[in-house]
Amino acid sequence: MRDPEFAGLGALVTGGASGIGLATARLLAARGARVACLDLAPAPLEAPLEQVRADVGDDAAVQAAVGEAARRLGGLDIVVNNAGVGAVGTIEANSDHDWHQVFDVNVLGIVRVTRAALPLLRASDNAVVVNTCSVAASVGLPNRALYSATKGAVQALTLAMAADHLAEGIRVCCVNPGTADTPWVRRLLAAAPDPQAELQALAARQPSGRLVAAEEVAAAIAYLASPLAGATTGTVLAVDGGMHGLRLPAPPGS
Repeated sequence: MRDPEFAGLGALVTGGASGIGLATARLLAARGARVACLDLAPAPLEAPLEQVRADVGDDAAVQAAVGEAARRLGGLDIVVNNAGVGAVGTIEANSDHDWHQVFDVNVLGIVRVTRAALPLLRASDNAVVVNTCSVAASVGLPNRALYSATKGAVQALTLAMAADHLAEGIRVCCVNPGTADTPWVRRLLAAAPDPQAELQALAARQPSGRLVAAEEVAAAIAYLASPLAGATTGTVLAVDGGMHGLRLPAPPGS
């Protein structure tokens, strides 16, 4: 019987307590990886998932958490930088403090976690970093100025990291989800004057006509992280229901 795809590999998933992060952690574990979920506010996780607590905005806490995860997992081969926060509005809607805070989590959080993990990844035969980016990195979305700016930075950072660490045997890629059915999106919907109408609008802007499932993004992350994808680096993989690449005719009567 063939060994599971990720057998013997240790994976750290940030933002792993819910949404895309939790779906990814579960999938990697199901395929044989030893998985630790790093989160600021961990929720109870089922075995065999490990749990470490850290704020990706705190460098000392990140270094300690990455070291603890590697100790529990017996090493570290895969880092999934999924932790992030959202922001709504035009450039006028958010203060300087908001801009610094969201960049600190969405961009510098990736820097801190990956920087702490690099010495461990260099010792791995399947070293890979997968960053959760967004279709907002390359498609102009209304009322998402701050969020889009951070995701544009994540995409550029991914490519730069891929170039910097290729010679060390470390692959770096990112996934660009469309509007995914996650706790953050559900909170946005709950705060809308008409949640059902807002849900329909979010679904309609994707050519597929529906939100992306967290499990679909997790499957893309697992592909990029897999030993079977050893020739794949510097890749930006869209999981967006066609938002980035398709321009379909408007439905009749619209």
